[in-house]
Amino acid sequence: MDEDAALGATWRDDEPYRFLRDLCELDDRMAGHDGEARAAGLVADAFHDAGVRNVERESFPLTVWTRGQTTLRVTDPVERAFEGVALPYSPSGSVAGPLVDVGHGTHEEIERADLDGAIALARTDSPDDGRFVHRMETFGHAVDAGAEAFLFRNHVDGQLPPTGSLRFDEPASAPGVGVSKESGAWLAEYADRDGRVALDVDASTTDGDSEYVHGVLGPANADREVVVLAHFDAHDVGEGALDNGCGIAVVVALASALGRLDDADALDARVRVAGLGAEEVGLRGGYALADALDLEDVHAVVNVDGAGRHRDLVAMTHESDDLEAVVDAVAEDVDHPVQVDADPHPWSDHWPFLRERVPAVQLHSDSGEPGRGWGHTAADTFDKTDSRIVREHAMLATLLVRAIAGRDVGRVDETSLEDAMVDQDFDAGMRAAGIWPADWERE
Repeated sequence: MDEDAALGATWRDDEPYRFLRDLCELDDRMAGHDGEARAAGLVADAFHDAGVRNVERESFPLTVWTRGQTTLRVTDPVERAFEGVALPYSPSGSVAGPLVDVGHGTHEEIERADLDGAIALARTDSPDDGRFVHRMETFGHAVDAGAEAFLFRNHVDGQLPPTGSLRFDEPASAPGVGVSKESGAWLAEYADRDGRVALDVDASTTDGDSEYVHGVLGPANADREVVVLAHFDAHDVGEGALDNGCGIAVVVALASALGRLDDADALDARVRVAGLGAEEVGLRGGYALADALDLEDVHAVVNVDGAGRHRDLVAMTHESDDLEAVVDAVAEDVDHPVQVDADPHPWSDHWPFLRERVPAVQLHSDSGEPGRGWGHTAADTFDKTDSRIVREHAMLATLLVRAIAGRDVGRVDETSLEDAMVDQDFDAGMRAAGIWPADWERE
């Protein structure tokens, strides 16, 4: 089957969307939990059915976090309870103290606040100046400033407490809880009135493991390979349909498309497809896969995290002019716009590869709204997905992977990468999260 026929078959293939449905039916795909292990089995079966060779499931150690009950009460100026969900790696604990609103939780806002012995309240969205502020940055700076606990208020309507990790693969130093936009508005009101709150969090950590699933397509003896990956774990508050069920469904559809090509010589490099666990709790699957591969042989990485959700495809090219040129060429060839964002970031599974100078593109999609939308909430459900978008993005990703396999793509310049991270103030957030590379520390 030639490329056009393979893409046509992809457009009519219902299996990737059925895979997405089956994934969303699983209970609790939280890293290290039983649902995540069952998801790994679904990914392995889907890869086998797509014609992927040498499919293997590999385990790696993980600090498994489990959420218990959370109680949040305003104690002054009124007595009032609010719903909250503990954030991953929050420790158990009981805290009471003054409530302090730190806005978007930038370093500057936190420096202006008196957080000694307080409970910090921060928004999930970032300031209008465009700089992305990660929750771990806000949490880390708030705790360093003396906060005893952290409340993370959603900016999306619908009584949806958000979740998201406070640390990567280790317990945090203070409790953290997500609250809805509506509850957050009340809490901000009480903070303005010098309010006080009491917080009780029950959570636990145990030693366990997670998995990644991988296999290959294309020429077996090629001296280089393109790695195409997506994470299949999800936060346990929802179904993880958008984050990142759609992404791993796109990879399954891409694998099927590549598997339909007539012979291995249809690809100019070996293609390794991978489904990763434990992304949401610290990119642990990405690190495990990167550690297992000879990165000298990895030509480029395509990280499908966010594609398949919304119509407009976004390609984050992470300081690689060569990858940006490939994306532009594919978009022009098929007359389909693809938005390019060249700025690098460390918050998805491409990072363990990019950190080692492997060029990487992340395929995302643009909803037109700020923030992650339904992601990391109970509203991230199968009904929000669209099979047409999954198929369309899979076809574009297939063309992109074939193009990358046949092009020269240079290694990322480490100094330029570091400078770009500093220019975006990511170094502050990464230091607060404990993930800034030690060899990037400057005099």
